[in-house]
Amino acid sequence: MFAVTRERFEELVADALDSLPPELGKEMENVAVLVEDRAQGRALFGLYEGIPLTKRGPGSYSGVMPDRITLYQETICGACSTEAEVVAQVRKTVIHEVAHHFGISDPRLEELGWA
Repeated sequence: MFAVTRERFEELVADALDSLPPELGKEMENVAVLVEDRAQGRALFGLYEGIPLTKRGPGSYSGVMPDRITLYQETICGACSTEAEVVAQVRKTVIHEVAHHFGISDPRLEELGWA
């Protein structure tokens, strides 16, 4: 396990989001990105909750709460032994969860090496 402060972890998340191509970042509207210690009852690095862009329509996406991407700091840090590993896992997790926002499934992410 490699522990980092919450502030440092949030910086790593922000850096990972900033590393996304600008054209993808422009499509990330109504998405909140949060950091929590760990998921309830499951060992997850991250979780996307919301309506993927591929499922939205003019009549089905109005007045809804923001989509949520949550990264679980203790779970990520628990799988890492250096800060470089934390940086890499945060980036991979951000990309994985953002991909869900764009409608990419877990099987497809596995094919692409992002699972």
